[in-house]
Amino acid sequence: MFYAEKEDYIILKVKAQPQASKSEFCGLYGDDAIKVRVAAPAVEGAANKELIKFFSKQFKVPKSSIEFVSGQSSKVKLIKVPKSEKLEKFIEEMIG
Repeated sequence: MFYAEKEDYIILKVKAQPQASKSEFCGLYGDDAIKVRVAAPAVEGAANKELIKFFSKQFKVPKSSIEFVSGQSSKVKLIKVPKSEKLEKFIEEMIG
């Protein structure tokens, strides 16, 4: 499963692909991660910053409330995102 639901947040398992032409969701990566193309290189944390900015915009939550649980220097990351209507709708669509 690509997510774990907690009381007031959701942990997403994300496969990041840096240096894309634009940041976007690419669907599921296998059964246990979401693939996200990131419009920043994997240099000095630029891709991680862009990933947080992208999630903040997509799920309508503050950037400061998004945290890495693990995998900051890996392509597969666990990211803690506060629950929002947009995030819950996104998960429903992914499960679809």
